[in-house]
Amino acid sequence: MQQVFKKMAGTSAVFVAADHAGPSPVERDGLSWTAQELGLDTCPRRLRWREPMDSSLALEGLEEYDPPQQGDARYVSKLHSAFVFVDKIRGWVEITAFG
Repeated sequence: MQQVFKKMAGTSAVFVAADHAGPSPVERDGLSWTAQELGLDTCPRRLRWREPMDSSLALEGLEEYDPPQQGDARYVSKLHSAFVFVDKIRGWVEITAFG
């Protein structure tokens, strides 16, 4: 089964799994993306874990003072989930499987 993602409301480039169980206000436009469309297949297997963030909005603020790179990963406490930066989309995608 193909993993499907939706963009979070209020963000320009943060995507959560469409079946995310926690708090995740997604845009209601009906658009969804596959992992391949978002470029998850281009991410390195070994991620660079950075300091946790409080909210998904803080992820986008990094562009100014700590620009993310392909494979950077951060845990977002308010969503109880981790995200990886994907250069292809210049955005963050929820990590749904480890291994």
